Order: sequence, then structure tokens, then C-alpha cells
Amino acid sequence: MSAESRVKALLLTVGQDPAPAIASLQRFSPEMVCFFLPEDSKSIVESEIPAQLPKMPQRWDWIISPDPQSFADCHKILAQQLPPLLKTWGVSGGELTIDLASTTPPMAAAMTLVGFTYAAKVIALSEAAPEQLADPKVLAIGEKLWQPTQSNPWDDETPRIRQEASDYFNHGIFGVAARIFRLLESRVSGGLKPLYRALADIADGYRLWDQFLYRQAWEKLKAGIKALDLASAWGGPVGIDSFLRTVKDNVRFLEQIVLDPQEIKPKVALDLLAHAKRKADRHRELEVATRVLLRALEGFAQSQLFSRHRIKSWDVDPEQLPQALKETCQTCFLNDVDGKFRLPLQAQFRTLAGLGDPMGETFLAQWPKIKTLFDAADHAVLGAGFEPIKTERYQQLYDAVLKLTGTNEANLPKFPVMNL
Repeated sequence: MSAESRVKALLLTVGQDPAPAIASLQRFSPEMVCFFLPEDSKSIVESEIPAQLPKMPQRWDWIISPDPQSFADCHKILAQQLPPLLKTWGVSGGELTIDLASTTPPMAAAMTLVGFTYAAKVIALSEAAPEQLADPKVLAIGEKLWQPTQSNPWDDETPRIRQEASDYFNHGIFGVAARIFRLLESRVSGGLKPLYRALADIADGYRLWDQFLYRQAWEKLKAGIKALDLASAWGGPVGIDSFLRTVKDNVRFLEQIVLDPQEIKPKVALDLLAHAKRKADRHRELEVATRVLLRALEGFAQSQLFSRHRIKSWDVDPEQLPQALKETCQTCFLNDVDGKFRLPLQAQFRTLAGLGDPMGETFLAQWPKIKTLFDAADHAVLGAGFEPIKTERYQQLYDAVLKLTGTNEANLPKFPVMNL
């Protein structure tokens, strides 16, 4: 029998009749073979199989089952010996083929369970029925005709594993979600691969976005959208359409940041507010959320100063400032290393107020009320103190920032919920 297709590694067993094993070895011509068999079958392998093969495998070994009728025994010995053997051989995930012909049910169960991590193909033989005799796939092995079947266990396990990846994604653990999707891409059958490559790109895109790497995130998400559009056109998992709509909205938001030629990009302040909200709501990281929230507030002030008054807070010309702030700037805000004047957060808002800007005027009017919130942030562990920020203080500061900046929470970019 000519080799139908070559595989890297084959796991199979041999019964009293070696014909099915010989047929499988001829059919697949594997580079490496591991026999899982009872002790009394070793002599059959040694005496009858090598002479039947036109080409011997590069690697050849066996694992002895102490009791082919005991699942516990089969599983224990296989779990102990198969992974180290495959590692020694350099067999990666998806490179193992499992042949269940000639196995007992306990052996078959153990082979499938232990080999699942490494396999992307499980084959079996069933005696051909009379109506199947004309099928060209029917194999003549010994004196019988057999119908081969082939399956990929990863295809059946995909919904469960995909949900696991989705849970990681929804908790903001995007890197782990991307790794699981790439694992699925490498294991599932060909027609499903583009979907999981796209989902991995999407997860990677949000990981990059969460690190404020806007251009890289934008490019990853754009690439993922193209493949998801195709998957959606062919049906795809339930829930992919609503997920895709949110991702497209996010890509448009990122595009406004990436393609904005200005040195100060107003949309970044909105993104910082959204980032702070995610840190607080999803992860309960109130310390981090508070620092990001203050940075978001500064981003709004910087944007307003630059867009309306052409003032850069980190390199300000004192002559641009209101008269009341000029002397303070020259005496207090000079960096003696680079000779530049830098306005801290409160000074930015006082400058806006002095220039008649409504945002600055609102800040000064509200300052007696919000000073305690700023103090709480300063006294927090990631501020300059040693007391963790309290939930109510963070929430009050978040609400105050929304009010000061005139931001509608509905306008903040929202990461999608993955429920596929």
C-alpha cells in the first residue's frame, strides 16, 4: 500500500493480528512511531512489522500497558511516559496522529486523553458495511474490508476552550486569551483556522491598546476585523456580529488618535478616562485607576490649553500666562536641568481660568469641594502616602472629573464583551 500521507509522529497499538498496524504504518509513513501495547505483543512488532515497511521510521519505541482492560492502568503509564518521549523526539502540539485500530476501549480512552494535547488527528477503522464496498476509501486489510474514519478532537472541544479564552478576554487578561486562540488556530481543522487567527489578533490588539500602544493596536485590530468579517459572512460563532460591531467602533476611535497629526491628541484624554474605569470596574485596581484618572484630567487641561491658547504645559512661555501667574511660573516652575517651565496640574487649570476658559473657571469654583479628593489621591500608596485609596473616594473623584471636563460617560470607548 502506498503512503497516503506522511505524519510526523504516530501513536498506535498492535493486537494479535498486526495487519491493521502494518496498514497504518504503510498508509502514513510516519517519521516516528510509538507503540502502546501489552507485553505479549512486543514479539509481534519485532518479528512481523519491520519487513512489511518500505521505509523504517526514524524513531521507534514502545510503551507497555500493564493491563489493556484497565483504563486506570493504561492512563497512568501513558501519562507518565508519552509526554517525555514526545518531548525527546521534538514533537510539538498538533504533530501527533493517534490510531485507535486494534485497541481495547480502555486503551483507546487513555490514548485519546493523554494524546489530546499533542494530536490534531485521531483515526480508527470499522468493518465496511455492504453498501460501503464501492467507496474508494475502503481499505483491504488482511481478509477484511475496512472503512477508515478520521476526526480532530480539537474541533469538538473548541466551544469549551473558546469560552475559556473569552473569559480571560472579558477580565482584561488579553495576552492569555491571545495565546489560547493561537493554540486553537494551530490545532483545529483547516476551515476554522482563520477565525482563531483573527480572534488572536483581536486579543493582541486590545492587549496593545491597554498598554497605550495605539498604532500597533489599531493595525492588529484592523487585521482581525477583515478575517472576522469573512467568518461572520459564513456564519461564525453565535454572538460574533455584535462583537464585531464594537470592535469596528473601537477601530474608528483608535484611528482618530493614530491619524491625528497634532502633538496633543484630545481623544487620548477620553481613552485615559476609559482606562481608569476599566481598572476600577474590572480589576478593582483603585490605586492604578486613581493615578490614571488624574492623568486623564491633566490630558483634558493640556488639550484645552494647546487647542485654544497654543500653550504647552511642559514647555510654557511665561509671557503666555495670565499676569497673576507669570511670577509664580518664573520662580516655582522652572526646571533647572533643561531650563523649561512646566505647569503642574492645578496651575494648568488656574491658567485656563485666568484666560477665561470655562473648564478652568469650573475647576476653581469646585476646588473647595474637590480638594479633599485630591488630598486622598495624594495620600494613597501610589500617590505620596501610605493609605490605600477608598472605593468611595475613587468614585467621587471619577464623578468629579466627568463633571469638570463635561464628559458624557457614553462617549468613552468601551472594550467589547466576548461571548462567542
